[in-house]
Order: sequence, then C-alpha cells, then structure tokens
Amino acid sequence: MKKEELKDHLVNHHNNFTNLIGSLSDILANNAMPGKWTPLQQLSHIEKSVAPVKFAFALPKFLLSAMFGKTNGQSISYEELKTNYKAKLDAGGKSTTRFLPDTTCDRHKLLAVLNNHVQVLCQRMERFSEAELDTYRLPHPLLGKITLREMLYFTIHHVQHHQAQISLVRHVAPQMQTA
Repeated sequence: MKKEELKDHLVNHHNNFTNLIGSLSDILANNAMPGKWTPLQQLSHIEKSVAPVKFAFALPKFLLSAMFGKTNGQSISYEELKTNYKAKLDAGGKSTTRFLPDTTCDRHKLLAVLNNHVQVLCQRMERFSEAELDTYRLPHPLLGKITLREMLYFTIHHVQHHQAQISLVRHVAPQMQTA
C-alpha cells in the first residue's frame, strides 16, 4: 500500500472501530467473552498501541536510524504481516504490560484521543517518502524490528483484529443475557 491508501485505511478502520464502540450500550461496552477484554478495555488497548506509533513518526530520522537501524528498503506485504502476527498470537504471544488496557475508561475521552492520534499519525506520515517508509524501522513487542510501512500495516490490522472481537461480543451478548 502507498501512503494515501495507508492513510485511508488507518482513518476508515479506526473510524469503524470508534463508531462501533460509541454505538454500544454501557452493558455491552463493559461485557466480555471469557478470557477476553471488554470493548472499553479494547479501546484503551488500541489507544495505547497507536500513541507510540504517532510519537515515533515525529522523531528525527537520524534518531530513528540510530535507535532502530535501517533496512535494505524492503517491507513485507500487508498479508505477510497479518500471517506473521497471527502466528505469533497462535504461539502464545500476548500484549506486553505497557499496552495492557486500563481497568476503567472514560469512553468519550478515549474515543476523542484515539481519533486525534490517528489524524496526527496521518499528518506525520507526510514527513516520510515512500522509500523511507521501507527503510526506517521501529520495534514491535511480538514482531521485532519492522519497517515504518509494516508498523502502519500492523496498526491497520490490529484495530480490525480487536473490532472483530468486539463484534463477536455484540453478537453473542444477547444470547448470554437470555441464558
């Protein structure tokens, strides 16, 4: 994906996610499948996940290079990243402490903060050429050092992954209430 498509996907998928969270009743927003986070906790987790990406895209390029190195200018595809991430999860990969959700959340505040993070991230992407997105790297807790483009792929996929979990709660919750 090129920058414009990345921006469109970032905005659209995060908007879909925040619209879903915003539409949930308080009961559903605080309801979770066994062993999963509530939708509000997932919102907190996504906000905590996007914030450092937004921050990293503001760092000077020389600092990105010094801290995380550079690649040969090759990024894997979006599909490959999804496959690699799923394999890490299937192998038992979990969120690190830094990204664990808060136990209580102000839904409206977090929705606004997340939307702001995504808008600022899209603006900061402009600092980088297409080639630089494939050259500079960032650390990912499960995937290791990945290119900026791959981190954007992850950010898009990650919100979809959590939206799917919320959609499952939304689908199953009415059945749980009648059981």
